[in-house]
Amino acid sequence: MADRDLIVRLAFGSMAAQTLRAAVRLKVMERVGATPRPAADLAAEVGAEPQPMTRLLRALAGLGLLVEHTPDHFSATSAGALLDPGNPDSLTSFVRMFTEPTIVRAWEHLDDSVRTGDIAFDAVFGTDFFNHLAQHPELSAEFNAAMSQAVAATAAALPSAYDFGRFTTVTDVGGGDGTLLAGVLAAHPGLNGVLFDTAEGLSKAPTTMERHGVAERCSLVAGDFFRSVPAGSDLYLMKSVLHDWTDDQVVTILRNCRAVLPPGGRVLIVEPVLPEVVDPHAEADVTDGGITYLSDLNMLVNVGGRERTREDFTEVCHRAGLTLTSVTPLADAAPFSLIEAVAD
Repeated sequence: MADRDLIVRLAFGSMAAQTLRAAVRLKVMERVGATPRPAADLAAEVGAEPQPMTRLLRALAGLGLLVEHTPDHFSATSAGALLDPGNPDSLTSFVRMFTEPTIVRAWEHLDDSVRTGDIAFDAVFGTDFFNHLAQHPELSAEFNAAMSQAVAATAAALPSAYDFGRFTTVTDVGGGDGTLLAGVLAAHPGLNGVLFDTAEGLSKAPTTMERHGVAERCSLVAGDFFRSVPAGSDLYLMKSVLHDWTDDQVVTILRNCRAVLPPGGRVLIVEPVLPEVVDPHAEADVTDGGITYLSDLNMLVNVGGRERTREDFTEVCHRAGLTLTSVTPLADAAPFSLIEAVAD
């Protein structure tokens, strides 16, 4: 029965995801809160029918996001509270993005991508993912917000997990709104920063830098990392950038970093590092319930990139004129690791 239960739970996975999406769109969690509330009141507030609302709330309770204290009276669990946009640790934009029909639709063609190696998104929408975002500003803003929420745990863990004190200036390549770089600069007052991304990617960065009190120590530079990256830093940082791209594209990005790397400079990559063999029972494995491998497939169908093993990172670094010197798991932000490289 355990084997059958596993298959059934996996088959229902997309339904669970859409349940989260409905809860976010109906703003359930900011209305429920920590004090039990009747389903009928919540239904009235969102303009929903009482019985279907009760059924949604019970499904959320079954998923561990709500508690039903007495019949039809619910409060949020600590996990459910992460679906409240007012929570500083909120994942609402993350949920919106990864349950967005634009993302999900390409997954319907996963088998085609496996057969051909082609990017399903491009075939479905007639353009690549990032061009599609550029053509749909609201979706692009949601994507940027989702990436900011996704990086929060890493931004909290990274500053104390790496010796930033030996550097003078760090450039965050593809750093988006600057959440990660702001965390590093706030923890290291002697460090200056450069946030490098497209103009659209940087749109929220001034607010982020001001909020963290580091705006005076951080320059914002718009550009294209396939063409070049700004010179003048002794550390080049990238988080969740390389997995978006093919090996050849990754080599181009790394070569551009290598071209401006001074003597003693470093490239620091923050990404999951897949083991050579999947072992779902290994404590130190990055299987995390299979999420990293699902991310790998998401890269396949939506953007054409992939998650990589240590050997894969070693190879792309070598092709770019870099030597991988260390891989260190980021304990407080699993499944990410710190991958350090130096010039050959």
